[in-house]
Amino acid sequence: MANHNSSRHTIILLQNSPSRATRTFMDYDSIGQAMDGICGLYERKLKEINPSLRNLSYDIADLYNFIDGLADLSALVYEHSISAYLPYDRQWIKQKAFNHLKRIANGSR
Repeated sequence: MANHNSSRHTIILLQNSPSRATRTFMDYDSIGQAMDGICGLYERKLKEINPSLRNLSYDIADLYNFIDGLADLSALVYEHSISAYLPYDRQWIKQKAFNHLKRIANGSR
């Protein structure tokens, strides 16, 4: 049986710029997949800026700057025990992204 942390439906709400028209959401089956999604957004942005770059590399400070540069970012994570979604802020997302990247760097997902 999967532990509750890995199988918690997660919705990422984000707004790229001050324009409300840039509001969007992405949903994932787990917190880890959601962190993959946020890293993926950043990696796509890096590729747009540096289209000739073959291998992307960045550190956590770069990812934090990207996250801080978004007009708005939050997460809603399903909590099985109360059958409801709990809201989490940008700081929580940064911490989860850090832990997620650390796990990937250590060779496990």
